[in-house]
Amino acid sequence: MPGAKNKYKNQKETKDMTYSSSLALNRKNTFASRGYASKGQNAVTFRNRERSLGPISNTIILIVLACVLGLLYLTQVTKTNAYGYKVNGLLEQQQQLKQEQDDLEVASARLQSLDRVQNSDVAKGLVSVAPAATVQN
Repeated sequence: MPGAKNKYKNQKETKDMTYSSSLALNRKNTFASRGYASKGQNAVTFRNRERSLGPISNTIILIVLACVLGLLYLTQVTKTNAYGYKVNGLLEQQQQLKQEQDDLEVASARLQSLDRVQNSDVAKGLVSVAPAATVQN
């Protein structure tokens, strides 16, 4: 089996040139010739780029946020106005009921006073006034 290992090593060391590997080699050569990498240097560089939005995107986002906040404000104002109308209607109804209660109390007192006066001891001791005679000229 030692011969198999040598055979395997020989096959591994021999590199066949394929189309994709020739393109990769060509790309590597042109990459190095542009000044990005030279011999003995790593050809891969990493740059940390902060992703940020452009001025137009920021403006659009701000406009959308302003519209959303405006809609929230309008819904709250509309709800407040609707509750205000309900409260105002209930207050008017309360005033009408109070006025009606006062009128009923006055009418009740008036009706009760006539009965009390007629049945009182003072009223029974009063003399009835009837015309005794008429004055003639």
